[in-house]
Amino acid sequence: MTSTMPLTNPLREGLLAERSAEPCIVVIFGASGDLAKRKLIPALFSLAEQQLLPSAFAIVGISRRNMTHEEFCQSQREFIEEERLKTPVWKSFEEGMSYISADFSDPSGYKRLADELTRIDRDRGTLNNRLYYLSTPPGAYSEIIRQLGAARMVAGKGSKNWTRIVIEKPFGRDFDSAHALNEEVNGVFSEDQVYRIDHYLGKETVQNIIVFRFANGIFEPIWNRRYVDHVQITVAETLGVEHRAAYYETSGATRDMVQNHMLQVMNLVAMEPPAALDADALRDEKTKVLRAIRPVSVEEALKYSVRAQYNRGFVAGREVPAYRQEENVNPESLTETYCAFKFFVDNWRWAGVPFYLRSGKRLAKRVSEVAIQFKGVPHLLFGQTANDHLEPNMLVLKIQPDEGITLRFGAKLPGQSMHIRWVNMDFRYGTSFGVKTPEAYERLLHDCLRGDATLFARRDSVEAAWKVIMPYLTSWQESKEKNLAQYEAGAQGPAEADALIAADKRKWRRL
Repeated sequence: MTSTMPLTNPLREGLLAERSAEPCIVVIFGASGDLAKRKLIPALFSLAEQQLLPSAFAIVGISRRNMTHEEFCQSQREFIEEERLKTPVWKSFEEGMSYISADFSDPSGYKRLADELTRIDRDRGTLNNRLYYLSTPPGAYSEIIRQLGAARMVAGKGSKNWTRIVIEKPFGRDFDSAHALNEEVNGVFSEDQVYRIDHYLGKETVQNIIVFRFANGIFEPIWNRRYVDHVQITVAETLGVEHRAAYYETSGATRDMVQNHMLQVMNLVAMEPPAALDADALRDEKTKVLRAIRPVSVEEALKYSVRAQYNRGFVAGREVPAYRQEENVNPESLTETYCAFKFFVDNWRWAGVPFYLRSGKRLAKRVSEVAIQFKGVPHLLFGQTANDHLEPNMLVLKIQPDEGITLRFGAKLPGQSMHIRWVNMDFRYGTSFGVKTPEAYERLLHDCLRGDATLFARRDSVEAAWKVIMPYLTSWQESKEKNLAQYEAGAQGPAEADALIAADKRKWRRL
């Protein structure tokens, strides 16, 4: 098999496990949807180009839409460049694709699926190994899981073959629903068969937090309450809800970004060094962080959080409507498009250090980053003048779009006088490695195929994250419109969020 892409990628060196993926079939429920076409199929094809898929491999798409095999294959070509479609790799990849039209609640559909999987095992030697991917609306998860169990399509313990299931977020919409879904999942699948996917953890820059912390001895001694003043984690978007209003109205910024993506990033920043870089050790430490986050009462939650909605404004020179004026949005909606939180991690390392998290839509700039601000020097040796403004050192881990790391420190301004200028020491992925960072789904799908659950959420972690967030969601629901702030589209965020951090004599990094 020839390849149109480099076989090695310096961004992946040392991160991929030695064992390769075994022969298998990937079954994508909801295969006619955007996620499959935009992310999953392109990611799997990219793995094929890099020769990272097993030689005995197949994809079965299943959804309600009536399509022929050719129509299904044609629909999957939409988001792959024309020149790549002309290669022998695509021809071989496409030959392993098939499609079944079925209602997810119809047992006969699972019988046809089972027959198709048996045929593929016989023809392609996929050894009865299955990876089920739930690329469907969350409301279909329970039904699909129940039907797979009833059809006996899940390998039990002691079986020579394996079965795994990948479940997309949102995993529940509150603690109770997440717990109930976990009960249903674990009633059919054992926990080691379940891969709760968060594409944020597949980003190279997020994984690099682990490498940066535990492969460099110079930072660990100062990565604690004695030297760190506070931590800011930001996920800002310039986009509005676009065509996702139906989902976003039931989600909001907190459920969409904070409960999963941002708390996962916070875990990587705050966790203790794991005993080994394996799934259980890493996830144990991440869960400990969630359990150490200081609990708040429903009444206290309003003091440590802000929620807001964007109004009409200008983004990139273009006037945009208010959230309540967006298509398919309730004109009296109380859904937050911006949220900010102050968390404390009550353990030996971080006691007293605030973690400020903020996320919002229609903001001034698209940026995702972690900023660690260190404490100021204990004594000023330099006489301050009007030209000098001594600022604390800051380390910024840039997740997107300008992937890299920046360290800010003071340096002497050339000249006869002792003046200080704050400068940045920058690392950039693109210029340092000379390659485009791979898509998050490539890494995560490859890990699923190899049975590596390191970057996937475990049941206890999911439920612990919901416990952190629930007091805030409850307090907002009870306060209704009263505590819903407003901000102009294209702004830095609401004034209330500035006041949240200013109360501690700190300020947000400018977007």
